[in-house]
Amino acid sequence: MNTLIKSVVATQAGYGLAIVRIIAGLTFAAHGSQKLFGWFGGHGLAGVAQWMESIGLAPGYLMALLAGSAEFFGGLALIIGLLARPAAALLAVTMLVAIVTVHLSNGFFMSNNGYEFALALLAISLAILVEGAGKLSLDRQIAS
Repeated sequence: MNTLIKSVVATQAGYGLAIVRIIAGLTFAAHGSQKLFGWFGGHGLAGVAQWMESIGLAPGYLMALLAGSAEFFGGLALIIGLLARPAAALLAVTMLVAIVTVHLSNGFFMSNNGYEFALALLAISLAILVEGAGKLSLDRQIAS
């Protein structure tokens, strides 16, 4: 079991990835808080659930809870760098679902609700999944 834990938390990445991880974590946590709590102008679980049902993601409440939780708690995990690889994997799947179900049909650019932003967050999540949390992370402390 010790080997498995070390492989999850080990990282050789430096400060650059840590900066990207923290900013992405803040972004994900903010978006998740919109879905879960209605903060920052969000619609909260009820509003997001209704919208998800309308685009065919059912049951809407469960899908809203899953997406909001992945973004909020995954974002918090990225901010502090704790279990960053599992969080990044979950966030990558969340962004892939968002791209396919919501943004792909609108083209690339964000100005048309395209997949540009979600793709950037997907790329960041994949980089963290591959490289680990980097410096300034609890994962790095656990691994040493």
